[in-house]
Amino acid sequence: MQPAFWHERWRTGQIGFHKSAPDRHLEQYWPSLAIGSDSRVWVPLCGKSVDLLWLRARGHAVTGVEISTIALESFLLEHGVPARRRVAGEFDMYETSGLQLIRGDFFALTPSLLGSVSAVYDRAALISWNPEMRDAYAGRVAALTAPGTQTLLVTMEYPQEQMKGPPFSVDAADVERLYGQNHVIQELSRLDILSDEPRLRARGVKRLHEVCYRLTRL
Repeated sequence: MQPAFWHERWRTGQIGFHKSAPDRHLEQYWPSLAIGSDSRVWVPLCGKSVDLLWLRARGHAVTGVEISTIALESFLLEHGVPARRRVAGEFDMYETSGLQLIRGDFFALTPSLLGSVSAVYDRAALISWNPEMRDAYAGRVAALTAPGTQTLLVTMEYPQEQMKGPPFSVDAADVERLYGQNHVIQELSRLDILSDEPRLRARGVKRLHEVCYRLTRL
């Protein structure tokens, strides 16, 4: 989706994708990635996710990237996190102990700005892109990560004709096409979550699964 779409969503509070508690897949499967506690973790399109705090609490240096100033400043305010703001070219950087938030265009992110990361956590980034943008997104993730990088990826699967995204349906074939060339892909879980999502049922979805993958960069 275009940046204007997400700016409007945050401005008007249309953020049904935001969760007030840490993601269940993160809690269950992150330990299996065996990421060193002092390793840097990258969270693309992080919004104001409390998962950032969950990761930081486990000793990780966390870098979140987000287009919306409202999202990042709301996160800092709501959780009482003091941060220093500075400008780095076309990006705004919010920095505090164990946490760096980068506000700007995901596709303009550079290796020098992001730095070296050991892991990626993607709960709501891939499924937020329309199909025309997914290849560019996955390619950029690959370009900004080194061999050995672990990714915990959470997707949604539903009949796309039943609802106009976002969130968009991304099935196993999509994941293989997007990541198979430069990642080893392991499906960790597949949950029927239709009963947990009245908002999506109201939009016409009649079958819905949440799928968690472990990706290992080759």
